Amino acid sequence: MSDNLRGAFLMVASMAAFVFNDTFVKLLGATLPLFQILLLRGAVSLIFIAGLCQYFKAWRFHLVGKDWALIGIRSLGDIGASYFFLSALFHMPLANVTAIFQLLPLTVALGGALFFSERMGWRRVLAISFGFSGIFLIVRPGTEGFGVHTYYALIAVICVTLRDLVTRRISPGVPSLMVTFANAFSILLYSVLAMFWVHWVPLSGQNILHLAVASFFISWAYLLSVLVMRKGDVSFIAPFRYTGLIWALFTGLIFFGHWPDTATLFGAVIIIGSGLYTMWRENYFRKNTNLA
Repeated sequence: MSDNLRGAFLMVASMAAFVFNDTFVKLLGATLPLFQILLLRGAVSLIFIAGLCQYFKAWRFHLVGKDWALIGIRSLGDIGASYFFLSALFHMPLANVTAIFQLLPLTVALGGALFFSERMGWRRVLAISFGFSGIFLIVRPGTEGFGVHTYYALIAVICVTLRDLVTRRISPGVPSLMVTFANAFSILLYSVLAMFWVHWVPLSGQNILHLAVASFFISWAYLLSVLVMRKGDVSFIAPFRYTGLIWALFTGLIFFGHWPDTATLFGAVIIIGSGLYTMWRENYFRKNTNLA
């Protein structure tokens, strides 16, 4: 198996792990408050990430002030993303929330052009504009399924976009696992502080089982997302990120009996198609620039 195929396999597995984590967190949301879930799951995942940092010798504490500041901003983006994403997930079908998140490659590309003066040709601008039109087929303002939690999902996309854009500015010498540990620690700390205003709900046997499964999958998702960046060409591997929507469609149907309507699916196809073209065009431009 080539490095590209290994990377593609790891990306598919990573997306599956993230979606299965989301599935069991959504199940927990029926009986437990959001911050209690974040606290308990975060504690387990933080221990796992710390173990990865130790194994890969990724501990780096003597960083320049700029990198610490960027890690801090990234952590704030992750805190916002966790809160708004899970709030939306508890009140919306899993596949619908996941479909909205397919905007990420487009919002990151647009953010890079707007805030970091990254070059973008008219073809990519047109593709991104076309992709954003697909979101209206998913959220459909004014319809029965549109509500405040739809806004939460969109705010979560903005938070993740901020996180990913800031990540690009962190010095290459800072290990990815160290950044991941800092983010996980910040979310755990935020959850601990928030629990002072939230009533603790006793855990049932089913809650413990769901928490264990969610913690297992999120820990593997973190590991796989690190490993995938070490295999193959990013331009080949990145499109496999969209398999997350396929996993979400089937887990949403099996666990919750949800299946998106035709308009939502069509909107997701438009967004994914635009994202794939944007990735291809960026890779094409980069290759031709290197040859020049």
